[in-house]
Amino acid sequence: MRRQYRAEGLTETDLAATPVEQFARWFKQAASEAHLFEPNAMVVSTADAEGRPSSRTVLLKQFDEQGFVFYTNYDSRKGRDLAANPYVCLLFPWHPMARQVIVTGLARRTGRDETAAYFRTRPHGSQLGAWASAQSLVIESREQVDTAYADLAARYPEGEQVPVPPHWGGFRVAPETVEFWQGRENRLHDRLRYVAQADGSWRVERLSP
Repeated sequence: MRRQYRAEGLTETDLAATPVEQFARWFKQAASEAHLFEPNAMVVSTADAEGRPSSRTVLLKQFDEQGFVFYTNYDSRKGRDLAANPYVCLLFPWHPMARQVIVTGLARRTGRDETAAYFRTRPHGSQLGAWASAQSLVIESREQVDTAYADLAARYPEGEQVPVPPHWGGFRVAPETVEFWQGRENRLHDRLRYVAQADGSWRVERLSP
């Protein structure tokens, strides 16, 4: 199970001035040119207060110079981890393009107004689902979730506004490092990493493959 990666690579002169600008370039290529399925899917890795790690796939919902935003149940495992240890790693595994982007940084909750604005854009069923699921907790059966959802659907039928759950909201990951990984022949990959500086600028360093 071995595949030879591309001959062309990634050089320092190819990079944008900031990692978010570079991410926007690669994200556009992943979505519009490579037509990857859910290019905004990312592996979010957290660790609890004792340093025990966990990972899961989450959808990126927004990114800008302030950071990368995703939404979740704050009582979920990742929510509890981030409450105790705000350091997080995001991995975008764009395998068909032989590319990865790896972000490390600090996660902070988004404001309630921002959370509410995003919540209103979600499909009605997804809004109900945010209430129906006690994410990450042990449950007795699937029927428990289905019953909770059905009760909510009866209480808030299509067209009626669903309140934003107080336990649900966003995290914005302010990047400290962003690595752009380009697969190359003979496993001699290109790895260029932006590192945040105290004055707000970025240093670019090349990592050995």
